Amino acid sequence: VICSAMGKTTNSLLSAGEMALEMGRVDIEALRTLHLTTCADFDLPEHTRKEVKKLLDECQDMLNGVRLIQELSPKSLDQLVSYGERCSVRIMAARLNQIGVPAQAFDAWDVGVMTDDTYGDAKLLPSAIDSIKDRFSNRIDPNVVAVVTGFIGHNTKGRITTLGRGGSDLTATAIGAALNVDEVQVWKDVDGILTADPRLVKNAIPVAQVSYEEASELAYFGAQVLHPIAMQPALKADIPVRVKNSYNPSAPGSVINKEGNPDRMVTAITCKRGVTLMDIHSLQMLGAYGFLGAVFADFEKNKVSVDVLASSEVSVSVTLDKKQRDEDIQSLCKDLSSFAGVELHEGRAILTLIADVGRSSDVLATVFRSFSAHGIKVEMMSQGASKVNISFIVQEAQIDDAILKLHSCFFEDQCDVGFVEGGQIL
Repeated sequence: VICSAMGKTTNSLLSAGEMALEMGRVDIEALRTLHLTTCADFDLPEHTRKEVKKLLDECQDMLNGVRLIQELSPKSLDQLVSYGERCSVRIMAARLNQIGVPAQAFDAWDVGVMTDDTYGDAKLLPSAIDSIKDRFSNRIDPNVVAVVTGFIGHNTKGRITTLGRGGSDLTATAIGAALNVDEVQVWKDVDGILTADPRLVKNAIPVAQVSYEEASELAYFGAQVLHPIAMQPALKADIPVRVKNSYNPSAPGSVINKEGNPDRMVTAITCKRGVTLMDIHSLQMLGAYGFLGAVFADFEKNKVSVDVLASSEVSVSVTLDKKQRDEDIQSLCKDLSSFAGVELHEGRAILTLIADVGRSSDVLATVFRSFSAHGIKVEMMSQGASKVNISFIVQEAQIDDAILKLHSCFFEDQCDVGFVEGGQIL
């Protein structure tokens, strides 16, 4: 069993670190109350309460250090946020023992989760799978449920590192791959992977089965599923991952595997908001070689990454998400302007269909009939590199309407412009 921190603990720890650094105040009373009240509510053994209290005291001591030296390095920040998971597994293991399930809490490094030195966004070492396999084979009682901290690990120097957001899912799939389990289950707060964001689309429905590639594209373009990196160990080991709802455990959830469902035209609709569209036009003669190379050399130089791209011989259009720093984008524009005209268009969004690209003619026919009928303007489109992804750039003000109209067509049998299949309007 892999555990994340309880509730909003990670965010609370980050806020406590910022408060200690910026305001010179240390306050973790809310975290103490959450964890110790949970221990009391379940009437957990005294030794568990002492372990949890010791970790919280250590956390408070660390924050006092931050307050005094006025420094919070990425290395220190990783140690700070680790207290959430470390408290969580001790409470979970105690509760399992209490209800008759033999369990033992482990910090991830005790079961072989080893990472590189990138604090805040560490990567598992290539040797981690073998290390995990060795620890479970030789040091952990197979008759006891190991309750392991997600999200954190140790680098080769023995320092605590974090695997970035979604790191608990990566811990789960890495351990699952190492132990060659039948299935990895990831428990979220929705009934698996849905056809759209249920906060916007009230009629969104669970998708029973998706491929690893489809799930990766969904996650990258904004769906709250699994981070693409978290699926890599399961993909390599060919182990299915089932996404379940902790608030509705009887729901079957969604299975992510190699096959997906090849009979489906469209699997899901997702989007990424707050996007900037950049149009780059060559100032040189038509056919001049080296244009694309020069463009992407400048992107690399300024450390600006791209979401979606469309290109021709003398122009390139790309999207930049809101994580890019304004100063990096301005520096990039300055470099590009030596050989190209550059236009920036803010307030855009990416609408992505996870679809069977082999049936893209029917998909696109339906999409553009709907967009044309409802005045939704497509400023850029990308298809091809991925065989499961068709992306459209639209005004952010129109993204909700676009998603609702397309969901009605592809999933609700209520397409007001007619659904195209096999070249026929249905």
